[in-house]
Amino acid sequence: MLIQSVRLTFAPENADKGESTLRELRDASRKEEGVNSYDVARSKDNPNVFVVWEVYRDGAALQSHMATEHFQRLVMSVLRSMASDLSIEVALPID
Repeated sequence: MLIQSVRLTFAPENADKGESTLRELRDASRKEEGVNSYDVARSKDNPNVFVVWEVYRDGAALQSHMATEHFQRLVMSVLRSMASDLSIEVALPID
């Protein structure tokens, strides 16, 4: 199993568009083979900050996810250009 955590910060004027784009990405990603879970949350204290928690069967499933049409369209073309800050952490579960 492989976990990817993504934190995105948007300017206030882009936060609602960021949320709708992340919802679309979440819904499409949950249908992919190899995606165990895909959750999006909006910060309670700072509504411009979002956290995405992705759990994949393995590294191949993550690579497959990044090659999908919806990832390329929503992440590479929309979210990356709108986010004022973006951090990604890939992690392995501990036993």
